[in-house]
Amino acid sequence: MLKNIPAMLPPELLKLMAEMGHGDELVLCDANFPAASHAQRLVRCDGVGTVQLLEAILELFPLDTYVDRPATVMQVVKGDPVIPIIWEDYRRLIEEYEDISDALEYEERFNFYKRAAKAYAIIATGERAQYANLILKKGVIFPESKPAHVRVHSEPK
Repeated sequence: MLKNIPAMLPPELLKLMAEMGHGDELVLCDANFPAASHAQRLVRCDGVGTVQLLEAILELFPLDTYVDRPATVMQVVKGDPVIPIIWEDYRRLIEEYEDISDALEYEERFNFYKRAAKAYAIIATGERAQYANLILKKGVIFPESKPAHVRVHSEPK
């Protein structure tokens, strides 16, 4: 057991996120996405929606600040009347956790599939909303000054 880790993040996903480096990509996909046939590494989170999972991930996972848009959604196929309102939740969470506005890039369906196949990992969710697929580009964790409560022990003389 660990403190302050969102309970919905399975150990396998935590391990994969920790292994990822700057620029690696993580795909959160909806229930209709062909995850198993595209994934190099697949984690199943079938009982979780993408919005809830995204929020838990953003508590731990930095997004790339060296690119204009560190998150990518699958474009609506021409002629499809679907309006993916779930994207507004993605925007809100990314702005809340990462302070990045206008973070979403839009990728044509088959290009999205190709990109997902190259991603470090795909997380299959139980999300039923259409076009709920999201690619996150991992960023950098920058050095911080030591918190006031941390004591630095001096070297023995």
